Amino acid sequence: MEPLEGRTGCQLPPAFAARGSQSGGGAEDSADHERAQTAAPRIAVHATILRVLVATLGDALLDVIVRLDEPLAVGADAGAVTKTGAGGQAANVAAWAVALGARGRCIAKRGDDPGGRLVAAELESRGVELVGPAEGRNGVVVSLVGQDGERTMASDRGVAPELGPADLDPAWLACDCLHIAGYSLLAAPIDAAAFRAAELARLNGAKVSVDLSAWTRIREYGPERFRRQVELLEPDVIFANEAEWEIVGAAYGLAPTAVVKRGSRGVLVLGQKRLELPALSGDVVDATGAGDALAAGFLVGGAQLALEAAARCVARLGALP
Repeated sequence: MEPLEGRTGCQLPPAFAARGSQSGGGAEDSADHERAQTAAPRIAVHATILRVLVATLGDALLDVIVRLDEPLAVGADAGAVTKTGAGGQAANVAAWAVALGARGRCIAKRGDDPGGRLVAAELESRGVELVGPAEGRNGVVVSLVGQDGERTMASDRGVAPELGPADLDPAWLACDCLHIAGYSLLAAPIDAAAFRAAELARLNGAKVSVDLSAWTRIREYGPERFRRQVELLEPDVIFANEAEWEIVGAAYGLAPTAVVKRGSRGVLVLGQKRLELPALSGDVVDATGAGDALAAGFLVGGAQLALEAAARCVARLGALP
């Protein structure tokens, strides 16, 4: 992947400024990071970004993407292009953080099966540190992508929701920011793991962000009940698309900063000031993972880098960089 032009003065969001040596390990950790950065394609590299460690908590799934050549018809056969690899919101954000020049750690329970091993191998090859127990059956998400690039997903989360607080190693939460997939607040015991992870991360001086995830799942869970979960988490930053923003009640007051993802219309950032930025122009091949790329970009470099990462994501098939 070609580096983005002019990334010599990328500014971090103030709330997510790197803490330098507080989040990192010793010489062995530094050497491991250097090897990972050499192996993984990077979009942007800046001295400040290189110090940032983004930890994510949620799903590391087997992602099966089916780009349709024509609309589906019941009982008929439709041509398609398919791609299989690692996916899930937590995995995607960690991978994009690495591609942007930061460090990425994904905390997830994965399967001890061929799918889980494929996911682990791909994430590790991209420089992501994947931690968490491996047992049982890995989750799978199938994304049907139409000719307009929009996707419809069918998810089987496998063992991912079984991640519990006792599975967490406090050392995993020595990070600059912890990004939690909203799906993690919709099931037990992973919701308790998310709350405990946030507590441990804050003890290390980290900030916490959450993506509200899928409005359909929020509707099934109960919007008010979900809103209470977010309130208990007390995130510093919330990411949501417009449907999620609306169903949770505009999410006002849930975090000091809110990033509303508006697709082809760009982003709306609500904090001390209101900031509207248009999306970057370009071809849309597949919208899968665009919100995750945007979240990673915002966490490590702010709104403009977020839009650049999202534009790169939608221009190709698949959610990973």
